[in-house]
Amino acid sequence: MKGTKVIDPHAIPNWETSGFVEFIKSSQKQGDMLLVVPEGASAVRLGDEASIKTKVKVKNGMFYSISFSASRTCAQEEKLNVSVSPNSEPKDWGILPIQTVYSSDGWDSYCWGFLAQSNEIEIVIHNPGVEKDPACGPLIDSVALKALSSPKRPRGDLLKNGNFEEGPYIFPNTTWGVLIPPNIEDDHSPLPGWMIESLKAVKYIDSNHFGVPEGKRAVELVAGRESALAQTVRTIPGKIYDLIFLIGDAKNTCEGSMMVVAAAGKDTLQVPYESKGVGGFKRAKLRFKAISHRTRIRF
Repeated sequence: MKGTKVIDPHAIPNWETSGFVEFIKSSQKQGDMLLVVPEGASAVRLGDEASIKTKVKVKNGMFYSISFSASRTCAQEEKLNVSVSPNSEPKDWGILPIQTVYSSDGWDSYCWGFLAQSNEIEIVIHNPGVEKDPACGPLIDSVALKALSSPKRPRGDLLKNGNFEEGPYIFPNTTWGVLIPPNIEDDHSPLPGWMIESLKAVKYIDSNHFGVPEGKRAVELVAGRESALAQTVRTIPGKIYDLIFLIGDAKNTCEGSMMVVAAAGKDTLQVPYESKGVGGFKRAKLRFKAISHRTRIRF
């Protein structure tokens, strides 16, 4: 190393670096700013066009989700490019916007899903760079990989993964959940069965740190009207269906009037909820008549 800069591409065990990569210790100062590391004692910072990569043995044909923690240090419009190779698909990469911070810690965890197409892959996290200063760029910490099973529909339920129990890895000693980035289609969603249709992320949370009405996992629509998730289900035109769901607050001191808009095809239902920020939920039902063989369910 030279100061904080990693000179040897293989200096960090099991990782290969390229470009301006720094090894940052917790509470290190940069000018007047204190650099915070979310877990443990160290993190890496990726300068413009810098990247870190690692090889992992996986099972060919299995779905996976990558989770990692990141925070921005300088630029407003910071983004990260996550990719997997070798893969025959033309778009096995995702651009994750990280300019909006959703946690009060200054850190967020992000995830991205993909289908493995060989038994060994290379995961690359790259900073496409918008700043002229090489020492600017996001901090990266705690990278995890989780295999996702394809959820089965319970008997009598048309939704896949309607309880959100199958989803990305949540770091056990963090309190901010995992953001599922915007515009995620359902072919490789880290939340199996669901698409993130919105311009902003939704947050995947666990019952260890948040109020979850049922089971261990839930989804929080953190970006207000700009958070939306959807699933398309097979229906029989003319038949009546009930969409039943639970809404509540995440027990994270957010108080006030909340609302979820549920939609099934052209039918919508607005469900208000008065939150005291201490957890709690209510049950809602949208009854609709199917008008086609496929109906889009959206929250």
